[in-house]
Amino acid sequence: MRHYKKGRKLGTDAAHTKAMKKSLVQALFLNDRIKTIESRAKEIRPDVDRIITWAKRGDLHSRRLAIAKLGDKELVREVFAKVEQGMWADRQGGYTRIMKLGPRKGDNAPMVIMELVTEPVAKKAEKAEAPAKKAAPKKVEKTEEEKVEEAAEEKVEEVEAADEAKAEEAAEAPAEEAKEEAAEEKKAE
Repeated sequence: MRHYKKGRKLGTDAAHTKAMKKSLVQALFLNDRIKTIESRAKEIRPDVDRIITWAKRGDLHSRRLAIAKLGDKELVREVFAKVEQGMWADRQGGYTRIMKLGPRKGDNAPMVIMELVTEPVAKKAEKAEAPAKKAAPKKVEKTEEEKVEEAAEEKVEEVEAADEAKAEEAAEAPAEEAKEEAAEEKKAE
C-alpha cells in the first residue's frame, strides 16, 4: 500500500527518482528549455516554482534551501541573479510552460518541451476592452444598414399603395359610370 506516499514513482526507486528530478531541474535552469516525458515534467514543475519563489525572497535561508534542492552553488547564484534583474518580478507563479510534442517513436511515451517563461504577464483588462470597442461600431453599422433597408422598404410600400389606389380608382370608375348610365335609363323609361 502507498499510504502517505506523495508524487510519482517514475519507474525507479526513490534514490534514482530524486537524482533524476535534481538533474532535470538543473538542466532546465542551465538551458531554459528541456525535452522530456510528460510525467517527469509535471513532477519537477513544483520544484522549479519553489526555487524561483525562494530566489524572489532573496535571503540567506532561501539561498541555502535552493542550494540543497539544486546541489550546485553556481547555478543557484545565476538563478538568484536573474531574479534580481527582475526576470519574474511581475509574475506570482506559473514560471514554467509545458508544450506537448506527441508520442516518442520507440516506446510511445508522451514527449513535451518544458521551458521557463520569460515574457511579462499580459493584462486581461486590455484584451477585454479591445473587442468591446470593435463590437460597438459593428452594431452602429448594422443599425445604419437597417435604417437604410427600412427606408427603402417604406418607399416600396408607399409606391405599391399608390399603385393599388390608382388601380382601384380605375376599376371603380367604369363601374360607377355603368351604374350612372343604368340609373339614367331607368329614369328615361
